Amino acid sequence: MQPLDFITTARRLAMGSRRGRPLETDLRRAISTAYYALFHCLANCCADTIVGGPGSNRSRQAWNQAYRALEHGPVRRRCINRNMVARFPLDIQKFAESFVYMQRMRHAADYDPDANDTPDLALSRSFILNLIDNAEDAIRSFNQVAIADRRAFAVYVLLAVRTN
Repeated sequence: MQPLDFITTARRLAMGSRRGRPLETDLRRAISTAYYALFHCLANCCADTIVGGPGSNRSRQAWNQAYRALEHGPVRRRCINRNMVARFPLDIQKFAESFVYMQRMRHAADYDPDANDTPDLALSRSFILNLIDNAEDAIRSFNQVAIADRRAFAVYVLLAVRTN
């Protein structure tokens, strides 16, 4: 799965397949799909930086395990820890912020029947296209960060932090 393919799908959903306003369900799915672009970007980073990227001599089973080890709630909790996230380059900090925000938007879109009453969320094409653009920017910037920093972030979001 390529994270930017999720972005393409999210845009297609937000644009709608009919003339005029897209269906509300398409707009909701576009938000969710944009969040999953971020999630899969991070899952791919975890697997590639810890086990090995394409072309490396890697175990497919180990790569899949690292990819699937990422959990939504724990990642959110790590990403909201500003003291720890501040230790990473700015583009990783922005990615973490975007991850948390888009997860909140996804929860509203997927589970709140009155999503238009959710603060900071509007089920309008322009608002959602802006969310998608921001998610794409976060992914592209994150992928440009030095591999050592992305590897450190992968370890941070996947493994328990011990202080003793």
